[in-house]
Amino acid sequence: MAEDAAPEVAIARLQIENLSHSYDGRKVVEDVSLEVRPGQVTCLLGPSGCGKSTTLRLVAGVERQQSGTILVDGRVVCDNAHSVPPEQRQIGLMFQDFALFPHLTVEQNVGFGLNADKRRSKRVAELLDRLDMTRHASSFPHELSGGEQQRVALARALAPKPKIMLMDEPFSGLDNRLRDGIRDETLEILREQGAAVLLVTHEPDEAMRMADEIALMRDGRIVQHGSPIELFNAPVDSKAAAFFSDINILKGKVDNGQVVTPFGVFDTTTLSRGTSAHIVVRPQHMRLDLDRNGTGPAPTKNEGEAVRAVVKRARLMGKESLVELNCVSDNVLIKASVPGVFLPKTGTFMWLMVPRNKCFIFPDW
Repeated sequence: MAEDAAPEVAIARLQIENLSHSYDGRKVVEDVSLEVRPGQVTCLLGPSGCGKSTTLRLVAGVERQQSGTILVDGRVVCDNAHSVPPEQRQIGLMFQDFALFPHLTVEQNVGFGLNADKRRSKRVAELLDRLDMTRHASSFPHELSGGEQQRVALARALAPKPKIMLMDEPFSGLDNRLRDGIRDETLEILREQGAAVLLVTHEPDEAMRMADEIALMRDGRIVQHGSPIELFNAPVDSKAAAFFSDINILKGKVDNGQVVTPFGVFDTTTLSRGTSAHIVVRPQHMRLDLDRNGTGPAPTKNEGEAVRAVVKRARLMGKESLVELNCVSDNVLIKASVPGVFLPKTGTFMWLMVPRNKCFIFPDW
């Protein structure tokens, strides 16, 4: 019986190799390499000024990179020798401000980049129907809500059937009540059409919700790339961990393969003796226990030593409560989040513990 053939791996629709760019001698994009496959959504995530939007402009051809190569379906569209014009790259663009033409109707906006023939009318009608905008075909942009303008911008970007869609903070201008629905609808359509989506955002929650893969950028470089769960559960360093949520940092020194802290010892196989280290713990992973006349829970293998702390403040944050406490021994501030309503009074004594399987150990930066 013949062995089953190995499944074919789709070629990357967008391939970026060693992309670099500078402004006035300052590197804003440095050695960026990335692949996005058909139907895949990849988020460029990072703080303002880290190089996300510049990377998008270089891929679009709006700016010419100083070094590196960009390929679409394996075909070089830009390298150190030549550059294909933006309009010939089969790349769609969506931006935060929608950039609709105010003097054109919805129908005219959507069909703007298409040749004037019967196929254009059919394509425009098809997209307006898909996005539930047919009734607004003769309206002008100023007559539409923000969500409706978003749909028109999407229809216009999709009309030429781009192989790649580049999106720069496209949902940030929308009301929170509209954002989730329109965002999910937009990405559903793009995936249906097999477009490779490269989306820029500075909001980790948005990236976690939308992306198949996240490329975390810092100072012009991609510092970590993987699935949302990989970046959240295995951050490359404490800055990466802090980008996705609040963190607590416990400091200590490495001695004989262990980091010594007031919360007990933490095993490490990667840091050498004498290294200054910090333990990173997210607030939702801190464990709280009640104070029993100055006595706390007994040490355990998984949670180590309990540390006595006093409540500084407690606030309800919607579905959870955030409790801030100062450790009695060294006054270090610790944040702990608890599901539901848990609001101990300021000055209340409690005990804190750190589950060993919910923390990360890094050398001091």
